[in-house]
Amino acid sequence: MKQVLEGIRVLDFGRYIAGPFCASLLADLGAEVIRIEKVSGSEDRFLSPVSEQGDGALFMQVGRNKRGMTLNPMKPEGREIVKKLVAGADVVVANLPPDTLKAMGLDYDSLKAVKPDIILTMISAFGTGGPYSNRVGFDGLGQAMSGAMYMSGTAEQPVKSYAPFIDFGTASLSAVGTMAALFERQSSGQGQVVEASLFNTGVTMMNGTLIEQAMIAANRQATLNRSQTSGPADTFHTKDGWVLIQSVGGPLFERWANLMNEPEWLEDPRFKDDISRGNNGEVISARLATWCAERTSAEVLAAMEEARIPAGPVLSPQEVVDDPHVAARGMFKQLEYPGATKAAPVMDTPFSLSKTPPSVRHRAPTLGEHTDIIMQELGYDDASIKELRSKRVI
Repeated sequence: MKQVLEGIRVLDFGRYIAGPFCASLLADLGAEVIRIEKVSGSEDRFLSPVSEQGDGALFMQVGRNKRGMTLNPMKPEGREIVKKLVAGADVVVANLPPDTLKAMGLDYDSLKAVKPDIILTMISAFGTGGPYSNRVGFDGLGQAMSGAMYMSGTAEQPVKSYAPFIDFGTASLSAVGTMAALFERQSSGQGQVVEASLFNTGVTMMNGTLIEQAMIAANRQATLNRSQTSGPADTFHTKDGWVLIQSVGGPLFERWANLMNEPEWLEDPRFKDDISRGNNGEVISARLATWCAERTSAEVLAAMEEARIPAGPVLSPQEVVDDPHVAARGMFKQLEYPGATKAAPVMDTPFSLSKTPPSVRHRAPTLGEHTDIIMQELGYDDASIKELRSKRVI
């Protein structure tokens, strides 16, 4: 079955998550993606090692569906190889500071001189044009500087999310922008720059809160897991674990009051609408906390499901791996990896298409696994490849 991006070639100069996962999504949709790493291996390859060689868990996810080669673009011979790669590419993905892009010959002007219709997907911490443009940064800075971290945890202790949602959000938005640029190129024949940043993503995700602050100065403070704009919406301790319960809107609140067999909640003006329930959410959470503490998680969740109130258990990573819904939907692709004693459960593409479905087709490459093949495709013979390897260009 033909895939959406079949015939598109992508050069992935990304690092860590935002760039590599953007390229992963393009690969899932059928693009040929070449992941280009440092000669000794890029740092993100070795985070949370799970194989004998030290290949990391995150790389198993973001390296899927890609061919891999090593290259040093800072050496003259490496710059020539970059030009040859670019000449046959459609998209270059790079999450590097603008100055580094230029030094590697990956800035848009350099790329366009080689391939006039090239698309550069450029991802950075803060984007171009502001005082922070050349600062480096990770997901945590996007959380901290967008207001997200301030509104998590408590007023005394801001809390960063363990999940790097800013990185993955930026990757997803970058993939959307890249697809749009490819679509536009079909009619104009021209490439362009797609730019995304962690800061943009963070501010986008916090925009509703920021609009509220700018317009009515709500001056909100963090309340851990309790919602400030609806209720009941919080985490609750049961006899044997934790659950999250979320109610938004009058009908759900009415169902909850009926479940408690306490209709007086519906007559109390403190709980007349979502914002009022959020403002007085501590009272609602206290009542539900007492109710949950008297029951097991299974009992709480069964009662919530019967009342059709959204609720779920707070699962450990192992419980997610073992979850029956995950298994029934085939959400993980079990990918064997050289030097690993177990298959990596790599999450499948997080969206589907009924006619041209994306897919996770093969494991992440080992370090430099396809370097020789790619170099041969570029016209280098075995002797040249050997010499470049001796010079640590590849």
